Amino acid sequence: MAGTRNAKISDRIKVIVAQMLERRVKDPRLGFVTVTDVRLTGDGQQASVFYTVMGDEAARADTAAALRSATGLIRSEVGKQLGTRITPSLEFFLDAVPEAARDFEDLLARTKADDAVKAAGAEGAQYAGDADPYKSHDEVESSDEDEPEQ
Repeated sequence: MAGTRNAKISDRIKVIVAQMLERRVKDPRLGFVTVTDVRLTGDGQQASVFYTVMGDEAARADTAAALRSATGLIRSEVGKQLGTRITPSLEFFLDAVPEAARDFEDLLARTKADDAVKAAGAEGAQYAGDADPYKSHDEVESSDEDEPEQ
């Protein structure tokens, strides 16, 4: 029961934080931010807010500084809109999922290119022995007939 309650509160915090970043936080360091997830501790005391930022490393650093600066304002608004007895403390984390996905896609692209090179090298190649090194069903029956019985 508490898990579904925390999930609902996490979703609500995610919406509130996203609205705050869009409408109320006017920090020029704040880049194009997307709130990806909010995880609330079991006791509801702390909320980890995960976000992504479009841009380079400097944009990420500037956005992190802007979020640290606006944490108090955002937390007070979360407290007002949630209406719970305890307002969770907020901590912002850069979400590593997009970078990991990009690295995975790059790895897949390199593997596909390597496979294409190997396939091109194997084109026109011949088997070292017979094309079919396994005995067929007919050959097995004829070899059984040739053996003397004991």
